Amino acid sequence: MEDARRELDRMRGSSVVWRELRYERATGADGYDYDGHAARRATVLWALQYDRRAADLPLVRWLAEQEAWCRREAPFQGLTEETELAGFLLAEHRRVQDVWRHWEVKRANFDAWCGYDIEHLFAAGVQATVGFVRDSEHAERNDVLERLLDEDGQPYMSEEDVAQWSQRKRSRFPADPTAEDPLRWVHRAKLIGDGVLARQWLDRWASGRPRDAQTLSELRYQLADLGAFAEAAQAQRESLAFADNPWDTASAWQSLAQLERQAGGHHAAWEALRACRRALDGVAGWRAVGLGRMYVEELFLLAGTADGELADVVFAEADRQARRVPRLPLVVLQAAAEAASKIGNPTRAEHYLILRDAEQRRIDAEMSRPPS
Repeated sequence: MEDARRELDRMRGSSVVWRELRYERATGADGYDYDGHAARRATVLWALQYDRRAADLPLVRWLAEQEAWCRREAPFQGLTEETELAGFLLAEHRRVQDVWRHWEVKRANFDAWCGYDIEHLFAAGVQATVGFVRDSEHAERNDVLERLLDEDGQPYMSEEDVAQWSQRKRSRFPADPTAEDPLRWVHRAKLIGDGVLARQWLDRWASGRPRDAQTLSELRYQLADLGAFAEAAQAQRESLAFADNPWDTASAWQSLAQLERQAGGHHAAWEALRACRRALDGVAGWRAVGLGRMYVEELFLLAGTADGELADVVFAEADRQARRVPRLPLVVLQAAAEAASKIGNPTRAEHYLILRDAEQRRIDAEMSRPPS
């Protein structure tokens, strides 16, 4: 937090440097747009959370505007904790004219529309906000009123509703950094690219906790996200004890196979996939559902990663199952073609490339078809 506080001090010193935190379009390896300044802007928001001053309102407004811009321009980034924090900090100032800024965040993308609380718009007071919007000549006046009022023209929220919401938000974003859940610091450390710090906070969170299903699930996710696949696999292996039906058991084994593969444990991944297949026998119609397709995909991915005889054995099983599982998605067919090529089977590689291209044509035709 020391770096965050220093950055906030710079922002408080001159609005000229605020541009260093503006939304900046960048494109990731996945082809999706993201905000190149998101992490740097986030650190200032964190510092503001723990050092709130009335004089910071212009800065908070500007940061909220950048978050709205980001959500709108890079919609697949969804609604982040940092956007919620910016909205909360802005709401805490309770200025009625900020209803338009909250509205810009809420309508920025689908996730924001669903997840950015309507209470943000009422933060300055229910009646005060409705009156202000009604009396305005803002271009979004009618749309905002439609969202604020029900069919009878009454506000969706009461003053008490907004007060209770504000209290919940203050608990979610405490003013004291020591009151934070360690998992929040894990998230924040990952956002700024500090994997070592993220791991320290994760270990602190896990220390002394019961190794129940919820803890193991969180550990598996966080460890895998940090690239600690072997440890994530161990957490997943422990969680097998909590799978109490064939579907959950098969899913758990499939997840373990993926983590073992990512950790380089190819033989362990193969054993997990064999256990997954046995569990699938208890799932009616498993070949026609997503779990079955995920199982086949993991077989092909392992065949494309393993070496020697194991790769041949796994590919043979993947190829056999693929003949019996309908509607394999594009990603599975691509993995199949790559695995066949890797083990030196050009005939099957060509087979899966033909299927892949046909599926791509089907998707393209579907996407170009006008809505009915």
